[in-house]
Amino acid sequence: LLATGFLYFPFETQEMTREGVMAADDCYETFRKSPLAVELTDEACALLAEHLVCRRLKDGDILFREGDVDNNLYVIAEGNLAVTHETPEGEWVVLHVLRSRDLAGELGFLDGQKHTATLRSIGPTELISLERDSLENLLATHPRVVYQVMRAVIRSVHGNPRRMHIQSVEMSNYINKQHGRY
Repeated sequence: LLATGFLYFPFETQEMTREGVMAADDCYETFRKSPLAVELTDEACALLAEHLVCRRLKDGDILFREGDVDNNLYVIAEGNLAVTHETPEGEWVVLHVLRSRDLAGELGFLDGQKHTATLRSIGPTELISLERDSLENLLATHPRVVYQVMRAVIRSVHGNPRRMHIQSVEMSNYINKQHGRY
């Protein structure tokens, strides 16, 4: 880890393939333990599970690239994803590492804008994905389920600035050798 807080990571470029799709039963059990299912009943989970895709990524697989538009919300069931950015020199800088139970692609899922980073797997990684259109299709018939899923997404998005602030304070304490935390 460099003093700037960034990590340089030599990734090979690999695209995710359909061979990494998980079995439906494994997908449901993985989803049931995810942060999206916290407020959901068993019936709501079964309903939503019909709209989920679970995938397995190999080390270095790309989930999505910076600049891509991807209307999927991802839950990391197991493993890690590196949030990366390519420097003008062609090196990949790891900005953050997402871990099991973290959500990925929340803002693109909510607003349909381009992603601002490339997400790559670090080691084998299992993901659950939910497409925005699939969730929106449930709005007329199951608004409570949609509301509960969106609450889980907002909880995740709301937690990001808090974690960033804590990390910033810790880094500042380390750099300035304050408060005995260095």
